[in-house]
Amino acid sequence: MRVALDPQPEAAIPDLAQQYSPDLIKAGNMFAVAPYRFSTLPLRLFEACRIATAVINGCIVCKNWRAQRDLASLGLDKGVVDQPEKPDEAMYQAVLNGDLSVLSPKERIAVRFSQRMGTDPDELGNDDAFWSELKQHLTDAEIVELTHCTAAWMAMGRVAHVLGVDTVCSVGGPLEEAA
Repeated sequence: MRVALDPQPEAAIPDLAQQYSPDLIKAGNMFAVAPYRFSTLPLRLFEACRIATAVINGCIVCKNWRAQRDLASLGLDKGVVDQPEKPDEAMYQAVLNGDLSVLSPKERIAVRFSQRMGTDPDELGNDDAFWSELKQHLTDAEIVELTHCTAAWMAMGRVAHVLGVDTVCSVGGPLEEAA
């Protein structure tokens, strides 16, 4: 951790609000949880974009997070995990390694959107050819939703990584292989 935090052995993800700016941090945490609670995007597309954002942010816990497995640690058992097209570990590993070939065309363009939002938002906002391609695969409603999800992942993943919270989380690694 890069900031002092009293031990919280019961918390899978340490809660900075116990010591610092509780109202602000609680609002940020609500923003972070909103995509998991309210997204209607297919889970596989959602997770491919989230994991690509985690790579950009460098957040260790975000790269190890798997919504299907870990959402319950936030006290949620419903939400985006109820959406179709569940990811498998091979998809996560491919995206973590920069290989988008395992994704559908819709998933690939969505990941490219999230990546560009995280690395070059000015160019993304001015790339009419990209927007034309994006709109061939995603509706305006899906684009708005993906933009808000990506904003939450970018913001809170960067908070976790910059402050070092990602180094003390007990959220596990990749999904276990089915026996």
